[in-house]
Amino acid sequence: MTRLTPSTKSIVLHICVVLFLLALNFLLPEYHRGVFARVLVLAVFAMGYNLAFGYTGLLSLGHAMFFAAGLYGAGLTIYHLEWSVWPAFGAGLAAGVVVALVVGFLALRTTGVAFMIVTLMFAQVFYLMTLYFTTYTRGEEGLVLPQDTRVLGFPGGVLDLSDPSTRYLVALSLFAIVLAAILFLVRAPYGRSLIAIRENEERMRMLGYDVFANKLMAVVLSGLFCAASGAAYAVLFGYVGSGFAAIQYSILPLLWVLVGGAATTLGPLIGTLFMFYVIDTASSYTTAHLMVVGLVLIGVILFFPKGIIGTVRERWLPWLP
Repeated sequence: MTRLTPSTKSIVLHICVVLFLLALNFLLPEYHRGVFARVLVLAVFAMGYNLAFGYTGLLSLGHAMFFAAGLYGAGLTIYHLEWSVWPAFGAGLAAGVVVALVVGFLALRTTGVAFMIVTLMFAQVFYLMTLYFTTYTRGEEGLVLPQDTRVLGFPGGVLDLSDPSTRYLVALSLFAIVLAAILFLVRAPYGRSLIAIRENEERMRMLGYDVFANKLMAVVLSGLFCAASGAAYAVLFGYVGSGFAAIQYSILPLLWVLVGGAATTLGPLIGTLFMFYVIDTASSYTTAHLMVVGLVLIGVILFFPKGIIGTVRERWLPWLP
């Protein structure tokens, strides 16, 4: 009997996860299907963050601006310029890449705590800009995208993105594409070099690697995935607001990645799903739900010190990517 290689096992596992999520579209009640659609979009945000933090070792507190760049890039072009979904989504991606390129080029001249503070300051500037230009963004109140603008056109038909089933399938499609891209990336030589930079930057520099260029590329790709999440959020859920650029939206993906497992491909999904349901369940029973969330997080840290998937990989399944 032929034994599966670790590479084959990981590919089969990821395909099974996507197929399982596809089956949930037909099994879940409408409320949980809506929750899962939101989780899948936010998991893409967490996967983008994981590329910078988990695989490259860049502790950023500014990733909310990449998410918000995609959110506003798509939302403003739909609301003010009456663009359709496809070009608006492209505008969101372009906005995320440009912001990530500029911020990465400047912030990567620092390291460690300084990098964290610089990214935080850039994110705060972005947040304040969304409030300053309130004539166009409506600040904290935000913009609600009309339902008739949230239609995805294809040759021979259109998809109504406000329909719960369509929204879930589109969110799953984006998640599957980004998951496949991340899996390919971290298994490629470039992904291995990012991990090596995270472990010993000086040694990589001595070996002749352009560390700055590799890290800048990681920030740009991370910003691209986060912007894709933000743009998808705008067109799928029809809301664009300054709250998504605030500091807590930079901390959330860090929390999701730590709970799920940093530097694991499935950790961001597990962490986002876990935290979403813990908060949702706790808040339905008590107004002091943050205390419950804190206790649950302490339990997770005690029993899964490397995150849920990270600890599973360390103890039982070393082939997990």
